Amino acid sequence: MIPIKRGRDIEAMRRSCRVVTEVIEKIKQVLAPGITTAEVDQYAAHVIQSYGAKSAFLGYRGFPGNICISINEEVVHGIGGKRKICYGDLVKLDVGIVLDGWIGDTAKTYPVGTVDVEDLRLMEVTSTALMVGIAQARVGNRVGDISSAIERYVLEQGFQVVKDFVGHGVGRKLHEEPPIPNFGKAGHGPKLKEGMILAIEPMVNRGTAKVVILQDGWTAVTEDRQRSAHFEHTVLVTKKGPEILTLLEKDIELDCCIH
Repeated sequence: MIPIKRGRDIEAMRRSCRVVTEVIEKIKQVLAPGITTAEVDQYAAHVIQSYGAKSAFLGYRGFPGNICISINEEVVHGIGGKRKICYGDLVKLDVGIVLDGWIGDTAKTYPVGTVDVEDLRLMEVTSTALMVGIAQARVGNRVGDISSAIERYVLEQGFQVVKDFVGHGVGRKLHEEPPIPNFGKAGHGPKLKEGMILAIEPMVNRGTAKVVILQDGWTAVTEDRQRSAHFEHTVLVTKKGPEILTLLEKDIELDCCIH
């Protein structure tokens, strides 16, 4: 059963998503050479608390961090620790919060200083793939339409989508139905209906799509240790088209390209 949100539930999700968007924007400001990922995680905890929210990740299935912070070859689920951020790194922040019982979930990839042209292209392709997928989040379409659009675009650009992790429905719970792979066949999967809220999140690798899990049991890295990028938005399916709930006010005009 895929949850359908209406009325006050949607407004509550808009609030939680607005907060998580502001939170990730504040966290990115401390990303600099020399800071440890543990220090970033602790700062994130402070920012989340300042909004009267809680981390949706801390303790989830035993996860020990307040956010996921993953660097370069780390694809997702990186845990704050002793690793220091260096000039030229790609840093992925995946942030989830709980506000008044509702989840806000978003992820972005940030370059620290100057990165090479292929890294910039990796980020651009991943971000664009997210928007390409979101454009398919329309009443009457199917989950496979989102998945297929993302995969097709990424492959056309010469990169690979990670298949071990997928997007998901989101609301009262961090992970709700339906799962949203970043690969698949158009016209397949559950039909999208008004009021569904989806966390769409392509993870894209420069090299192989294969990943391995480190000894901490959480951190996923690319098998060939090439770099990866990750972007995520929480999206409401409406009669008028997809509404991105995790956009900043200054970025709202970007939403027009998917209607």
